[in-house]
Amino acid sequence: MELRKLEAVEKHMSKCADARKLGDWKAALMEADAAIVSGADFSPHLGMCKVEALLKLHRLDDAQSNLLEVPKAEPFPAHCSFSGIACEAYTYFVKAQIEMALGRFENAVMAAEKASKIDPRSNEVAMLHNTVTLVARARVRGNDLYKSERYTEASSAYAEGLRLDPCNAILYCNRAACWFKLGMWERSVEDCNQALRFQPRYTKPLLRRAACNNKMERWAAVVSDYEALRKELPHDKEVAESLFHAQVALKKSRGEEVLNMEFGGEVEEVYSREQFKAAMNLPGVSVIHFSTVSDHQCKQLSPFVDSLCTRYPSIHFLKVDIDKCPSIGNAENVRVVPTVKIYKNGTRVKEIVCPSKEVLEYSVRHYSG
Repeated sequence: MELRKLEAVEKHMSKCADARKLGDWKAALMEADAAIVSGADFSPHLGMCKVEALLKLHRLDDAQSNLLEVPKAEPFPAHCSFSGIACEAYTYFVKAQIEMALGRFENAVMAAEKASKIDPRSNEVAMLHNTVTLVARARVRGNDLYKSERYTEASSAYAEGLRLDPCNAILYCNRAACWFKLGMWERSVEDCNQALRFQPRYTKPLLRRAACNNKMERWAAVVSDYEALRKELPHDKEVAESLFHAQVALKKSRGEEVLNMEFGGEVEEVYSREQFKAAMNLPGVSVIHFSTVSDHQCKQLSPFVDSLCTRYPSIHFLKVDIDKCPSIGNAENVRVVPTVKIYKNGTRVKEIVCPSKEVLEYSVRHYSG
């Protein structure tokens, strides 16, 4: 049984190394996982192969988390090698690539230098060391030119770095900044798209793309980018305000009413039926939270409704205490609290009884567009 397990592990390890040499990163990842399932110890070089495969598949977050799980095994045996690279050198080889992807170019150079010193005979290590060094220089040159407001030259410097490392999101984002300064919005958007292709959660290109689309008055695209940014930066007030203004601009472009839309409003408390009717018929979307002070669920939901009011500033949020205003509760047939009703341009479009936070936010987001 142990012999079969060992044979299976060796088979998967060999296939993993072969897939890596061919650049078949999906297969390399699959074989690395299969080797572990077959009983292989989670050795450093096997772990680093997983990290490298995830990086090559543009799964940087997964690569980083897996890197933290790779066990340390120094000093490595002198004979230990993986895919033609000394095992210890391979760990630094992969770390250099991770640092490059994260934009930590100085760290990348140091890691590549260590790999080169440990395994000076490896052509692959030598090539990476050379590439990392040249890309880091191109980035420094680009940054210096950008600071000197020589944006066209800076874009060329970043382009040189991208020629050597065509999947580097940081360099795409930097070049997008040059295009933005030059008023070349479309080219800036293209580079932002490339940056986000390789790092989907990278906020800088999202901000820059939103700014470009704002210049071109593509309001739906601006709103989409700021909504994505709100998920990544939920406490950023500037992003919240930018989203609000984009939503207002989008409504205007569609010929919709934008009266009474204010940024940073609070949940409005309703005290009379007249006030309720007026609020219900406001243009746009209104969210009305029916509650009582004594109800435990209402106490839990109220702070969340307050947070939604901050995060969705283009929506009117109101609250009705049905103990204080029973006539409104009766007129609206509210029998259970908390109840939330959503109105759009005076028409009720949604009613949720005892909503979870997830369901409530999904509904608010759905009708906010």
